[in-house]
Amino acid sequence: MAGPAFGIAFLGCGKITVGHARRLKSHDGVSLFFASRDRAKAEEYAKRLGGAGAFGSYEAAMRDPRVDAVVVATPPHLHLELTLGALAAGKHVVVEKPPFMRAADFDTVRAARDAAGRRVFVAENYFYKPLAEAMREVLSSGAIGELRILQVNALKLQATTDWRADPAVGGPGALFEGGIHWVNFMANVGPEITGVQAFRPGKSEPERTMVVAFQYATGAVGTLYYSWETDVALKGVHLSAAYGSEGTATFETNGVFLMVRGRKRRMMGPSADIAGYAGMWRDFVPALRENREARFGFEAARRDLVLVEAAYDSLGRDLSIPNLSI
Repeated sequence: MAGPAFGIAFLGCGKITVGHARRLKSHDGVSLFFASRDRAKAEEYAKRLGGAGAFGSYEAAMRDPRVDAVVVATPPHLHLELTLGALAAGKHVVVEKPPFMRAADFDTVRAARDAAGRRVFVAENYFYKPLAEAMREVLSSGAIGELRILQVNALKLQATTDWRADPAVGGPGALFEGGIHWVNFMANVGPEITGVQAFRPGKSEPERTMVVAFQYATGAVGTLYYSWETDVALKGVHLSAAYGSEGTATFETNGVFLMVRGRKRRMMGPSADIAGYAGMWRDFVPALRENREARFGFEAARRDLVLVEAAYDSLGRDLSIPNLSI
C-alpha cells in the first residue's frame, strides 16, 4: 500500500539524475520533480522520466510545498550552498558524492540540519553494493580467519573533459571525485581504519592516479589502486582480494563474482543491483518519510571524506630512509 505523497526534487539534470529517477519510479507514493537553471532541460527530464513538475531554478524547487526532499546532483562546488538552502527551506537532503569540498563543511551542515529538524544523507551507493554486503559478512563471520591484507584494484581509463577537469568545481582529482567510493568500501567491510598513506604516480593536475595504503585497528593493511588514466583490458574488470589467516576471498572489483576459500566456502555471482543504487533507495526513501537515520548515516559519510583528505595530506609526508646505501 502506498504511503502519503512524498515529493523528491532533483537539483541538477545530468546522467546521475536519470539513473536515480528510474529507480525511484518503483517506489509507491513518490512524486519526482526536476530543477535546472535551464528550464527547458528540466521540462524535458520531467516528460521523459514521468515527473510531476519542472522548475527553472533550484530555489523554486526548494520553495515548492509539494517537495519534501531534494537530491543535490550538481558538480561538488555547489553542494554545500544547495544543501544549506534546502535545509533552510525545510527540506530533507540527499547529496551526491563527493558530498562537500571539505570535511569541515559537515560541521556547518550538521548545525543547519539539527536546526531544521531534517535529514541529510549522502548518496553513497557502494555501501549498499551486494559485494560490500557479502564482504562484511565474510569478514565478520571469520570465514577466512583474521584479516591480514585487503587489496582493491580499481583502475580504468576515464575522460575528464567536463567539470571534473577543474579543481575549483570538481575537487583535487580522481581519488576525491570517484575514489571516495572505494575509500567507503575499504572503510566499511572490515575493522576501523586508523592510518592512511597515499602515493601519487605522475604529476597531472588534477590528480588522476593514486595508490593508498590503509592501516586497520587490528593490524591488517589495505591497499587501494585507483586511476582514471590506465587503459586496462575488459573496461576495468579486475581481481581484488581479502587475505586472511585461514583463507582468501577473491572478488571481481565491481562485483561480478565473489569466491571464498577458507573456514567456509562460498560463491556469489552478479546481482541485478550490482551497483547498489536500488538498495540505497530502499533504505533512504522510508528513512526520509519517517525522518530517521539511514543505514549509511551522516557521520559515516563524514568519515569517508576525512579519510580522503588524510590521503591527500599524507602526500607531503617525508618517507625517505636516512643513511640507506645499496
